[in-house]
Amino acid sequence: MKYTESAPKLFMDTGTRFHRSLIFAMGVIKYSCARTNVSLGLLDSKIGHAIEQASEELMQGNLDHKIILDVFQTGSGTGLNMNVNEVIAERASELSGLKVHPNDHVNMGQSSNDTVPTAIRIAAVKQVHEKLIPSVKEMIGALRDVGDKYSDLVKAGRTHLRDAMPVTFGQELHAYADAFSHDLEILNSVLSYVKELPIGGTAVGTGVNSHPMFRENVIRVINQVTGLNFIPSNPFRGLRFLTDLLTLSGVMRTMAVELYRVAQDFRLMFSGPMTAVGEIDLPSQEEIAGSSIMPGKTNPVTAEASMLISAQIVGLDQANQFASNLGEFELAMGVPLIGQNVSTQVDLLSEGLRKFSSLVIRGVVPNEEKMKRYAESSPALITVISPIVGYDKASQIGKMLNKGMSIREALRELGFDDKAIEEILDLSKLVRPGIQKKT
Repeated sequence: MKYTESAPKLFMDTGTRFHRSLIFAMGVIKYSCARTNVSLGLLDSKIGHAIEQASEELMQGNLDHKIILDVFQTGSGTGLNMNVNEVIAERASELSGLKVHPNDHVNMGQSSNDTVPTAIRIAAVKQVHEKLIPSVKEMIGALRDVGDKYSDLVKAGRTHLRDAMPVTFGQELHAYADAFSHDLEILNSVLSYVKELPIGGTAVGTGVNSHPMFRENVIRVINQVTGLNFIPSNPFRGLRFLTDLLTLSGVMRTMAVELYRVAQDFRLMFSGPMTAVGEIDLPSQEEIAGSSIMPGKTNPVTAEASMLISAQIVGLDQANQFASNLGEFELAMGVPLIGQNVSTQVDLLSEGLRKFSSLVIRGVVPNEEKMKRYAESSPALITVISPIVGYDKASQIGKMLNKGMSIREALRELGFDDKAIEEILDLSKLVRPGIQKKT
């Protein structure tokens, strides 16, 4: 394997190996190209069959240890393509007893410039379908289920980290669910773009050195193997732009930001239990010690791990933005890096959503009494008094509350009896549209 042995001298040697999904995708491409070239009468059937067998072994992970070239290599991914070509040629030669050439046979009708851009899209789509979409659905389902369960549980609202009008715990959870539901719609829309493959474009998009039917037939076989319904792209666009994958990265960045926000909110609600908010408990977090020095301390470890994942996804998206600018004219030059990053982002986000939904969302136990007490104690409740007594008097009540008087005491000073006060402070009426009227 001449190329693979020589390339590390010029590429980086960071120990960063290609993601399993990318190696799988390269195997799919080599399998599909060999089958197509045999069917078109361009490749000897015995050699073609041996390449197919070796490619299947690559897809199954049996040859991963031989894909050794670093992710940080030539921007077109030639290192990955040639590493794969040589590994498959070597194994196909062993299987067939024939001399299988990495370029003449395994790479027939192809270029690194179209195979690796195709592989990173196959890998991304496969990962999203198998891992990310199910995890997003789990998150949405958990938020909706728990939101329905606590749809009538009133708690204090907070804006600017200050007391605000009451909300229900269910309203908060359904807000999160709505955000992730929109993300799922966008994700599915973006996938249809990423499914456009530039295979058959060879070096610059023209398809030179490939059969006129090569492109169509290869994608047909890819779909037989993956079941993912890929279609041909404009090959010139597919080789020079990676913005479809950047868009996918951006959707994951958005979900990561939302995961961070949800995790932060839960972390704050869990804070305490005696000296901070303490509105919820998370029994799942008690399975491991929260502190190495303070016995019995419980920390929101899953929420914090999710926030670290979110930070990494946002960082990888920033790298993808930078790498998407690399390249000139007919070819993008950030191919291996974006491919690696997107697959990694899918792994991280899928794990974060799955663990957060099962251990935090579904594991939450609200402190209902504390939630109600906070909601009733909020100085923001003078907002509902304003339409009754007027803005100026409501402001006076606010000052009275700041001096320690309860809102009930303030209302009594204004002449309201207990029945009227109970009606005014009916929290269930304050978490839906409506205007308070004079009693």
